[in-house]
Amino acid sequence: MSLSGISHHSSGSGVFPALVFVQGSEQKNIVLNRTPFSVGRKIDKDLVIADPRVSRDHAQIMQEGQDFFIIDLGSKHGTFVNGERIQRQKLERGDRLEFGARDSAYVLFNPAHATSNTAREFLSQISVIGVKPEATELEKLTLFLEAARKLNTAGVLDEILITMLDVTLQLTRAERGYIFLRDDDGKLRLMAGRNSKKEPLLDDKTISHSILEESMRSNSEFLFTDTSSQQDLAGRQSIVAYDLRTVVCIPLRKMQVQATRDAQTPVPSFSTAEAMGVLYVDSRFTSRDMSQVDKNILHVIATEGASLIENARLVQAEEEARRYQQELSIAASIQQRLMQVKIPEVPFARLHGRNLSCKEIGGDFYDAVNTRDGLAVVLADVSGKGVSAALLASTLQGMIYSHLTAGMSLLDVVAAVNRFFAEKMGGEKYATVLLVRLRKDGELEYVNCGHVPPLLVCGGEVMRPPHGNVPVGLLPDATFESASCQMQSGDRFILVTDGVTEAENTRGDFFEDSRLEAAAAKSPTLEGIFSALTEFCAGNPFSDDCTVVELCYTSPEL
Repeated sequence: MSLSGISHHSSGSGVFPALVFVQGSEQKNIVLNRTPFSVGRKIDKDLVIADPRVSRDHAQIMQEGQDFFIIDLGSKHGTFVNGERIQRQKLERGDRLEFGARDSAYVLFNPAHATSNTAREFLSQISVIGVKPEATELEKLTLFLEAARKLNTAGVLDEILITMLDVTLQLTRAERGYIFLRDDDGKLRLMAGRNSKKEPLLDDKTISHSILEESMRSNSEFLFTDTSSQQDLAGRQSIVAYDLRTVVCIPLRKMQVQATRDAQTPVPSFSTAEAMGVLYVDSRFTSRDMSQVDKNILHVIATEGASLIENARLVQAEEEARRYQQELSIAASIQQRLMQVKIPEVPFARLHGRNLSCKEIGGDFYDAVNTRDGLAVVLADVSGKGVSAALLASTLQGMIYSHLTAGMSLLDVVAAVNRFFAEKMGGEKYATVLLVRLRKDGELEYVNCGHVPPLLVCGGEVMRPPHGNVPVGLLPDATFESASCQMQSGDRFILVTDGVTEAENTRGDFFEDSRLEAAAAKSPTLEGIFSALTEFCAGNPFSDDCTVVELCYTSPEL
């Protein structure tokens, strides 16, 4: 969340409404900390509901004064408040909101007693401390700790960082403050900067980086309230050049509890963890002498802050994972629609196919096209898994489908796909492809590009044609050859991906060609193959997509 977003979208009362999103057995709490708050199927919405009955831009929640309104954006299946379809309605506490899909997900609106902006509440309590000159140091510390515990419920990293800086600047009466955090490479990166006027600071060139780095390296604190009296600071160029009089640098670290044993008795002790970052403030004037309690308060800020930052990062990671899963679900839905196979009806053949994906989206696909030269069938397997494989599989399917409907020969289709993949992917990605065309007279032509050899089942006999070529996409100048055979009525041509033969049971054994051939000979349908595969794996999850396509020649007379 941007800093401007916090200030612009917050309500005047300092209290945000809460939304509770319920989907199936899962429940998610959402702070309505911005308006308009968008709802829809598009992945850029504040609340994404991956259901085809939810419009891409379905609805939004707006704030007018202290009131909140739900507005339908012309959705196809409607927006409902407590079961009534609405166009625009003021929201009350406990209202149940439904968006198109009324049987799968809903939102509860709860503006009263909602999640408060705890960071701002924290600041207001610290401000109270500052305007009470009669407050004792113990009262200051007690109020601070109480506010810190309330801040612990905040889950927005930017808000936590800004709050830490504002509180530290108030307690030290310094002019500016910065927070640096370690990145994945272990280097310090500026995450937030503020001055005493609560204005953002983006430039950290004039701070004392030597103290910053030394504090991180030694995992120790630096508190100088009068640098002019510190002889050992004379060599620090930034302090001298910018006439800094107060410098406070505290590592952000969590205190870990360890159990030690003394005479068989467990005794808890505290150890200091590695610093995850640094809290830094400085000023060009000499600060008041900080009492020991003030130093303790700063120490608690750093310790509590490190814990809050870690928690906020976990919340962000969870949110990113949730959003990724939503995007993955949407991608899976799109892929399923793109790859839905409409099996053509022809008088001389029957076609059946089935796919079991090991992930939500994958790189296996099959398709069928009725051309003027016969029924064409393709089974392909793009290298890799997940999103990249699915994207290439969709591209490959579209190319093959369009070329077949244009009347191209099997070899021309394979050559065109190979050139495209080789030029675009540079050999980094490839696909195994098995392309088949069955004519009315039973002649079957096929091109096998690095794929698992098909099975030709004649009666109870199973044959594995050895013909093959290189996969498409590896060599831009590769040449391909086709093979053919004559099918008789009742013969079956079975295509599988390597996910079938390489499926493992709990002992690590592969299903292998022998079990595949035995299942194909024993059962007259592809369901028999899947039954044998499921029985063999005995609940062990598939490590790759499994696809089986069966083409049975019936002859025109049958």
